[in-house]
Amino acid sequence: MAGTLYLCATPIGNLEDITMRVIRTLKEVDLIAAEDTRNSIKLLNHFEIETPMTSYHEFNKIEKAKLLVQKLLDGQNIALITDAGTPAISDPGEDLVRMAHEAGITVTSLPGACACITALTLSGLATRRFAFEAFLPSEKKEKKQILDSLVNETRTMIIYEAPHRLLRTLQELAETLGNRRITVCRELTKKHETVFLTTLDEAVAYYSENEPKGECVMVIEGKSFDTLKTEDREEWKKLSVEEHMEHYLSQGMDKKEAMKAVAKDRGVSKQEIYKQLL
Repeated sequence: MAGTLYLCATPIGNLEDITMRVIRTLKEVDLIAAEDTRNSIKLLNHFEIETPMTSYHEFNKIEKAKLLVQKLLDGQNIALITDAGTPAISDPGEDLVRMAHEAGITVTSLPGACACITALTLSGLATRRFAFEAFLPSEKKEKKQILDSLVNETRTMIIYEAPHRLLRTLQELAETLGNRRITVCRELTKKHETVFLTTLDEAVAYYSENEPKGECVMVIEGKSFDTLKTEDREEWKKLSVEEHMEHYLSQGMDKKEAMKAVAKDRGVSKQEIYKQLL
C-alpha cells in the first residue's frame, strides 16, 4: 500500500504554537521533507524528534518531488514541513501536493500556524473576504501588473515583505492604490511582535524615519464597494439601455433576467428599464 503525505504546520515564531498531533506525526513518519534542514533541525531537536530529514525547496521542487512520490508509492509515510507556518502556502509544497494527488497518494493536512491568517485576524480590517498575494514579484514589470490588478480589489489584501524592501513596497502601494488603511504586522508570535494600524501615507512617513526589522505581513484595506459600484455605473451608462440588454441576452439570459441585471448595474429600478425599452 502507498504511504501518506502529511502537511505539517510548524511555528511561525513561538515554538509553543506547534500542535501535539504534528509532534506525534513527525516522530512516526518514515521521512521528513524540509525546506531548510539546517533550520528545521533546531525544531526537531527541541522536541526530541529523530526522524530522518531530506531537503525539499524551490530549487529542487520538481525532481525531488518525483523521488518523494516514488517513496510514497513504495509505502513510506512522509511529512512535509516549511521553515515556518503551513506548507504549500506560498511554498513549493504545492507542487508536491499536486503530484501526490496525481499519483493517487493520500494527502492530509495537519493545521496550525499560518502568518497570513494570524495577521488578518489582528489587522482590525474586514476578514470575511480577503485576497492573499504572498510576496510581490521582484521583476518590475510583473510587479506593476500585479499592483495594477489590485486597484479595484474590494477584498482585504495580504502581502508578505522582507524588512529591507518594506519601505519601497509601501511607496509603490501608496502610489498605485491611494491612501488606504493598512496594518503592518511584524515578528508575529515572537517577543517583539508589533501590530501597526495606520494608513499607507502614514506608514511611508513612519518607515522613512524608522528602519523596519523582522519579517512583515501587510494587511491592506480593499477598495470601497460603493466607490467601485459608482465607477462601474458610470461605465455602464456609456451604453444605451438596448446595448446593455444585448450584453446579457447574448450570454443566454432571458429578457426578465437581463432587465434585472441591467437595472442593478445602472442603479435604477427594473420598472425604469422597462419604460426606457418601451
